[in-house]
Amino acid sequence: MSATIIGYARCSTDEQDLTAQRQSLAELGVADDRIYLDHGLTGTTRARPGLDQALAAVREGDTLVVPKFDRLARSVPDARAIGDSLAERGIKLSLGGQVYDHADPMGKMFFNILATFAGFEVDLLRARTKEGMAVVKAKGKLRGKQPKLSTKQQRELVRMYGTGEYTIADLAEVFTVSRTTVYRTLQRDQTSAKTR
Repeated sequence: MSATIIGYARCSTDEQDLTAQRQSLAELGVADDRIYLDHGLTGTTRARPGLDQALAAVREGDTLVVPKFDRLARSVPDARAIGDSLAERGIKLSLGGQVYDHADPMGKMFFNILATFAGFEVDLLRARTKEGMAVVKAKGKLRGKQPKLSTKQQRELVRMYGTGEYTIADLAEVFTVSRTTVYRTLQRDQTSAKTR
């Protein structure tokens, strides 16, 4: 039985394109029908159907090819779990054309270093995002989700409900909002009435 080369590619958002990764896999000898893809899923998300299919497709002696390490995993524990699983099953892992043998101490060390850097990148990205959000919030530009009804509409909804002539369904229809929004508006009014 001859060894098979299976490819895996992933992009984090729906707007990103997998063309470059597919081309890279083709250059590394992966047939187009042997490429498994995940579109719009981050590397920190372990539930990735394309990766699961790729891991299920490889057999002992096969090689799993990934264009870059960060396409495979973005956390050290996830990378180690995948690497260990492949090694136990006798499957080689090729990252951008470089084969990492988990049975070899040097190969395992380099793989773990790559995993550490991938995890570090994710942590840096989170820290930068948190910093940016704090700056925007401090400037008063981050206001969160806005109510569906203006203050004037909310007052009118509460007034109409108070007359007893309108049901929740009537109010939802009149203001073209969901019943949940009507309930939420009435709840907010009751809460603010208690604090007055």
